[in-house]
Amino acid sequence: MRITHPRGLLNEGVIPRTLVERVMGSRLPSHPLVFLRMHIPNTGTIRTKIVATIGPASSSPELLRDLAAAGMGIARLNGAHADLDWHAATIGRIRDLIPGVPILFDLPGHKVRTGDLITPVDCLKGQLVLLNTQPGYAGGDKIPVNHPLLHEQVNTGMTLLADDGALRLSVVDIAGRDITCRAEDDGTLRSRMGLNLPGHRLRRRPDDRKDREMVAFARTQQVEFIGLSFVDGPDDVQRIRALTGGEWPRIVAKIETQGGIDHLDEIVAESDALMIDRGDLSAETNIEQLAVLQKHILEVARAKGTPVIVATEMLHSMISARAPTKAEVTDITNAVLDGCSATMLSGETAVGIDPAEAVRVMRRIAAAAEDYLQHTLDAAGVNDQGRVAEATAEAIGFLARRLPITKIVAVTKKGYAPRVIAARQPRQPILAVSNDPMAARSFNLLPGTEGVWCDVPFSRTSTDHIVQCLEVLWRQGRIVPEDLILVCALAYPRSGNRMNLLQTHQVADLITALGWTQ
Repeated sequence: MRITHPRGLLNEGVIPRTLVERVMGSRLPSHPLVFLRMHIPNTGTIRTKIVATIGPASSSPELLRDLAAAGMGIARLNGAHADLDWHAATIGRIRDLIPGVPILFDLPGHKVRTGDLITPVDCLKGQLVLLNTQPGYAGGDKIPVNHPLLHEQVNTGMTLLADDGALRLSVVDIAGRDITCRAEDDGTLRSRMGLNLPGHRLRRRPDDRKDREMVAFARTQQVEFIGLSFVDGPDDVQRIRALTGGEWPRIVAKIETQGGIDHLDEIVAESDALMIDRGDLSAETNIEQLAVLQKHILEVARAKGTPVIVATEMLHSMISARAPTKAEVTDITNAVLDGCSATMLSGETAVGIDPAEAVRVMRRIAAAAEDYLQHTLDAAGVNDQGRVAEATAEAIGFLARRLPITKIVAVTKKGYAPRVIAARQPRQPILAVSNDPMAARSFNLLPGTEGVWCDVPFSRTSTDHIVQCLEVLWRQGRIVPEDLILVCALAYPRSGNRMNLLQTHQVADLITALGWTQ
């Protein structure tokens, strides 16, 4: 049942129970699904961000615009594919055409991969496949592998997993640098496809020269985020942080190994965001535990206010199909309900038949999950007991659900305020304002958050800059007279204090009191 509502109730987000009961002449059950069906349609605020991988199918100006219009929130480039000239040209197009979209550049990492193949190799179950570890090997009769010592680390009877576990290769013979395998499934080996050996570490030693080159490229291109593969502990993050030479680019630690699970708390403490790479995580641990591990990672990260991207095969069928499977719909829905900040598309947008449609489908699925989640939170209130460090964010979450707040404004230098507020999942959009343009763009990774750059000096001895930022938002049309805004900021900063100022304002009152004129 959907109720036609008066315009004055739009800001409430849901028709008051008492009004509906008067219309129906009976009391309503308290189950949140009743409210879900009577909920006012989504107003367009994007909470769960969509990371879209840019590849051959999506790097043209037209498709980049289409992806942004469809709901892409972050553009991802995979450094393991293509060369740096291609990546630089693509970054240039993104900056020119959709300048507000932050960029995530995945470092190639130290994963064991097949080399560059002349053509993909189709494998039939029972067929023998010959791998070769000779550096620089480019023959056509063997599959080159980028790990020069792989032949010394495997034994007959072991099973290598390719294509995120979809293709199993059993080792049947080792002769010099040749590894003969038997395909246990039908599948295809492609260039630079990852290989895993469950229960064993096959990754090569870090290549500091390559990492320095890639990090220097990311810094030169001023990308907001770099993705770091196979993070086993905090030392991995610290090593790359030292190469960045500062706070940019921010580091997205990819959790895809047992070591990453074992040291999750320490990794969260060192990282700016996490990515759950479910392909390698399932191959490096075991696939039966994958959903449980995903929930565990999201729970730990959410408690710290650290954003998490859930990745791998979220809409895999849409690489070649026009519609998702029911399992994919359920997968995305559960990731949103569990509190992810973003969901990611890989092959779906890099090489798929309709990249923009994949983004639109993911956007609709996430919106439906967000709708249900918000009603569940509204019904329950903010029920986390919270920690001392999160008390202010808990208060903001409480006020956002108890007052007719329409927008939350977080005035911030580096992003602590919007990060912890977003973790509380308010229904209102969050405007995260910074005078650092890279920081402002990076805030777009956070759920329900729009990063806004304001060219305003931030004062340490007054709060004048907060008012100036609000005036900029008004002049840009991001806040309007009808808005009731909840403002949070850090006043009179010193070491250790964060987000110590909360205000509510009717924007119309600010316009009158401060004499703002267009």
